[in-house]
Amino acid sequence: MNQWKELTEESRSKWEENAEFWDSYMGDLSNQFHREIIRPKTEELLNVQAGQALLDIACGNGNFSRRLTELGAVVTAFDYSPNMVQRAISRTGQAALNIDYRVIDATDYDSLLTLGTAQYDAAVANMALMDIADIVPLVQALGKILKDNGVVVFSIPHPCFQAPGTRKVHETEDRNGEIIHRNSVQVSSYLTPEPMYSIGIKGQPVAHLIFHRPLSYYIHTFMQSGFVLDGLEEPSFEPDESAKRQFDWYELPAAVIFRFRKIRS
Repeated sequence: MNQWKELTEESRSKWEENAEFWDSYMGDLSNQFHREIIRPKTEELLNVQAGQALLDIACGNGNFSRRLTELGAVVTAFDYSPNMVQRAISRTGQAALNIDYRVIDATDYDSLLTLGTAQYDAAVANMALMDIADIVPLVQALGKILKDNGVVVFSIPHPCFQAPGTRKVHETEDRNGEIIHRNSVQVSSYLTPEPMYSIGIKGQPVAHLIFHRPLSYYIHTFMQSGFVLDGLEEPSFEPDESAKRQFDWYELPAAVIFRFRKIRS
């Protein structure tokens, strides 16, 4: 338990330092990766209906919280970084009428239960669960917080292709007079959960902690709290030779997006 607490405090400290940089970089519209890879399938899996109560977990600067209000939702959004929450509030404007921002630690079960019991139709976490040292308290709390048949939709970097020790390889081959380009990954470790430091955006002030877990870890953890997996997407950019994208690993999805549905309390 002390290990998780120490890791959570270190992680929070890193995000407090990175908050201004990430807020400026992501802005109101987020970046290309989120706009093209994360948001479309996340919105498809959420299928937001007007008037629904949604919970935005680890909301960062609130750009997706505000998008949810555009889709008609009433949103409660939280993050463990006070700096980030303050930036979310300052960006929100008129959308504040439909967003309640809070500072809550997603590893603190009792704090999560202050959000209420059976209050939300759905919860979402965009590229955030890998930043949480211990997701068990969060998943257990979601089993209480969500209404019956409520869903949790979350995205993470695809752990099969971005595990610790993963190396990205670009090969060029002259095959019968044709230049062939091929991208691949070398993975030396996958099954063992472990923390590691990461630079999510080039130039951020400090590296932040991320917590690698295999796919089975997420599935088992949610199943143990009364959820079933009923949606899964592995989005990637479409090949486009004319577009000079940073992300060109078309056959290797950079993210995986889950939808879990609550079937029992």
